[in-house]
Amino acid sequence: MRLLRYRGLWPLLGYGYWALTEKASGRFVGDLGFADFHRAVEPSIRGIPEAGWVLASWAHGWGFASEALTAALAWLDRQGEHDGCVCLIAPQNEPSLRLARRFGFRDERLVSFSGHNTLLLRRVRPA
Repeated sequence: MRLLRYRGLWPLLGYGYWALTEKASGRFVGDLGFADFHRAVEPSIRGIPEAGWVLASWAHGWGFASEALTAALAWLDRQGEHDGCVCLIAPQNEPSLRLARRFGFRDERLVSFSGHNTLLLRRVRPA
């Protein structure tokens, strides 16, 4: 289902997710990209690319997420269609928060998502 959902994002939105693989071995690392999942959060983030990433546990700490996020954000910025993007991260997910903040995402507010407090972060496209 995830493969079908991710594939459908591209023709509908003009952006989506990429499958990440290790160059040396071709081994699957995880997924990273942008979506508009119509999350029921306030303020609404509909129509704004939502960045997300999930990596295999063996791949944590090897720089895969940084390398992929660098490329993905550069790609999104070059498109010029959006002023920026957002992401939703659980407050206790320190590794993802560090990554997001390192790439210019700034804490906006705590929102309720699926019954849990979740941090909404926003990144503005560089001028």
